[in-house]
Amino acid sequence: MSVQLIKWRPARCWVGGLISLCLFSIPQFGLLASEGEKIVFIGDSITAGYGLDPEAAYPALIQKKIEARDLAYEIINAGVSGDTTAGGLRRTAWVLRGSQPAIVVIALGGNDGLRGVPVEQTRQNLRRMIDKIRELSPDTRILLAGMRMPGSMGADYTERFFESFAMVAEEKNVGRIPFLLEGVGGDPSLNQNDQIHPNAAGQKIIAETVWAALEPWL
Repeated sequence: MSVQLIKWRPARCWVGGLISLCLFSIPQFGLLASEGEKIVFIGDSITAGYGLDPEAAYPALIQKKIEARDLAYEIINAGVSGDTTAGGLRRTAWVLRGSQPAIVVIALGGNDGLRGVPVEQTRQNLRRMIDKIRELSPDTRILLAGMRMPGSMGADYTERFFESFAMVAEEKNVGRIPFLLEGVGGDPSLNQNDQIHPNAAGQKIIAETVWAALEPWL
């Protein structure tokens, strides 16, 4: 079984500083119905596997772990490069339309931090995203992946930003991965030339980090 990819047609992209911003037009495909329970990953370029074959992205690697254990789950990769928590909130209803996934993994926030989005705005977007998922699919379990910012963003901002994920997870009573890029972020050998996006080796480590949190729920 292969990972389903939710595809969005890119309209235009540009690069500014450390941040790659991509705007996307109306989506071409939605969540497809098929046999087996779904695990949906709503994320950004890290989840989408930017710069890599889709099969090297951590959601696809987790699908292989699921298949190796004969578990009846199908991964849906709804990662979109350049996405923010605001973008994730806007497309949550579309991603979940007609579906009641067993689990949704939210892996967003990195682009918020790099753009200096106010911390409270990121928190509020995550809260509303969780509320929207529960409104559309009350039985879905939710796993929130945390993110850190580099020290260049300032000590106060980076600390408050990192603490936001734990705060929202506790407030909303959802599962949490403390840091999605644990062991990967800041390591040149595990990232592509831009030192932002994980390479294939880095994606394997991310898959192990996510799997440690996800496996007990399966």
